[in-house]
Amino acid sequence: MTTPLRVVIADDQALVRTGFRMILTADGIDVVAEAANGAEAVEAVRRTVPDVVLMDVRMPEMDGLEATRRILEADSATAPRVVILTTFDLDRYVYAALSAGASGFLLKDVSPEQLVASVRLVRAGDALLAPAITRRLIERYATRDARTATLHRDLSTLTPREVEVLTLLARGLSNAELAGSLYLSDATVKTHVARILSKLRLRDRAQAIVVAYETGLVTPGTSGPEPG
Repeated sequence: MTTPLRVVIADDQALVRTGFRMILTADGIDVVAEAANGAEAVEAVRRTVPDVVLMDVRMPEMDGLEATRRILEADSATAPRVVILTTFDLDRYVYAALSAGASGFLLKDVSPEQLVASVRLVRAGDALLAPAITRRLIERYATRDARTATLHRDLSTLTPREVEVLTLLARGLSNAELAGSLYLSDATVKTHVARILSKLRLRDRAQAIVVAYETGLVTPGTSGPEPG
């Protein structure tokens, strides 16, 4: 029997929390706690050990960015996946949260079907990335100044093929699209991506894209056409 997916919802608006709870529970997802600010979210995660946290950015007392950092600094074996909720598709706080280890973000006007699918996708270990929005976000806020970069990583540990994979990954290509572009099998692409994340000590593809921009491997305006 599959273990029920466990979710914590953190948002300072009660109506948002209630709406998301109704959508998720109707699909068999267990909402184990709600939080109205970042401090409550950190405590709820410690107490309930969820699989996924839906985290609002702008909350009183402690914002979602600081809460995300504290949650993901905990034991990596039990740390949940964090999905940032935002009203805006270009938000400096969302970029900072991705850098801190969040697995992606959703706009608050997401459809019920998209919300459920996204929570399940993140629980399965994938990053929740809408390539067009994520690339615009990172191009706007990423810096190649080593003094201020959020993620400090040395790409010299990567093989030439892994650098090639990371470059295409930063353009928003899926594994299937990577495989087609490089004439590799899906399994080989997954192996390359896993090795990139391991070597650079990254949680998922979201952080990998941030690194690609912050190191200058990919530069704003030169990331190429969107896939598909």
